[in-house]
Amino acid sequence: HHVGGHLKVAPEHVSDKVLAQMKKPPQATFEEFSDRFRAASKRAGKDQFLVPYFIASHPGSGLEEMIELALFLKKNGHRPRQVQDFIPAPMDIATCMFHTGIDPETMKPVQVATRPSDRALQRALLQFFLPENYFEVKKALKRAGREDLIGDGPECLIPARPSPQAREARDAKAADKKQRGKEGAARDGDRKKREGYRWAARKGRRN
Repeated sequence: HHVGGHLKVAPEHVSDKVLAQMKKPPQATFEEFSDRFRAASKRAGKDQFLVPYFIASHPGSGLEEMIELALFLKKNGHRPRQVQDFIPAPMDIATCMFHTGIDPETMKPVQVATRPSDRALQRALLQFFLPENYFEVKKALKRAGREDLIGDGPECLIPARPSPQAREARDAKAADKKQRGKEGAARDGDRKKREGYRWAARKGRRN
């Protein structure tokens, strides 16, 4: 009887294409489970909620599939606070797909997001509602040809204009990137200087 009222589940995605790569049942199965859970909670007279877990950049997942997931989250009022990028793990079929771009069971090509910039866009779509993700989400929507989801309509994922918080977050990221670039250049300069000293010392010993 000590129940917190929140049931964590791991559908991981809503695209049947991606779910097939995950070797999971189609999205309709999760929707049926959700309906039964709500009905059972209502019969019990309790306010109980599902807390679904989703993942970005799994083999087979591209921008179109992540946009489908983002629309599902918006429609159902889910706002995940923690999101997960796919991480290759040993002895996993998905890891084989990630590194080869091929499904080992069918030997067919699989779409894989390996570049950090592509993975960042997918991750941002999972939390499209956060101001700091505004510009990444906008970039993803434009790249996918889904400008129809940018605006003030009820179906839109982000507004047409960024909020002040979104601009501040973008400026903070740019400043942080610039600072890290300066620090990296300084470290590189120090390394080259040390190498120069060692080269001069070796040359002096030979002479």
